[in-house]
Amino acid sequence: MTEAAARRAPGTPSWLSLLAHDPAASQEFYHELFGWEYRPGPGPGSSGPHFRALLDGSEVACIGQMPRGRQCLPAWLPYLSADDADKAAELVRLCGGTVGVGPLDMEGTMRVAIAADPAGASFGIRQTDTRPGACMDGGPGTVVWNELITHRASAVEKFYRMVFGLETESEREGAGTDGAGGEPEHLTVTAHGRIVGGIHGVGDALPRDRGSHWLMYVEVADTDAAARRVTELGGRVLLPPHETPHGRTAHVADREGAPFAVVRTGR
Repeated sequence: MTEAAARRAPGTPSWLSLLAHDPAASQEFYHELFGWEYRPGPGPGSSGPHFRALLDGSEVACIGQMPRGRQCLPAWLPYLSADDADKAAELVRLCGGTVGVGPLDMEGTMRVAIAADPAGASFGIRQTDTRPGACMDGGPGTVVWNELITHRASAVEKFYRMVFGLETESEREGAGTDGAGGEPEHLTVTAHGRIVGGIHGVGDALPRDRGSHWLMYVEVADTDAAARRVTELGGRVLLPPHETPHGRTAHVADREGAPFAVVRTGR
């Protein structure tokens, strides 16, 4: 499999979007933090105004307007690649998940849907095509990891394996448990041999106001400095900088409360 094909393999994160109550303020926040620039463009799963976030000319994400009257917490939504969005959506339903939007065509070249796994974590489905996805090649300002924060890893592990063909394995022996029969707390997720993310079972530590959710990790040159900058820009630090097997990491939230993480990988 070529590198380009591997990036579009089923289950591979290929896009991220954020619906914000104040997109202009969110754009400013991420511009100041990561250097993202923007251009107008349609966004996945919504007809409202969207802006493509660019870094050095490459698309990295999408920020759009939260529909008026919708009372929900802003959150970054990862889109997972699928060979056939309609078949993937049907598998979502058959495996205990739900499909809230689509599948529908966007820009005449992409077919997308928005779904949720059996534990309620939302994600997007993006049909594989010739259009490039979000830049996830690494480097400061790019998304390098997506992690599912959920109550029990075992409750959703099979779902992603059945819908997208993803494979999982314990991140490390003796990593602890998520309080459910001694199962691994951290699972590494791979698609066709390529690491594409993780699943973290946190048990009772799952945020009650948000529930199961996907968390994007953005690479930075200095995790501590990035966490300080988040607070200077009106955001919050949810979990202070700390060392992990993947690098020095901090969990933060933007001005509207959308959670994400920053990480210095040390590559």
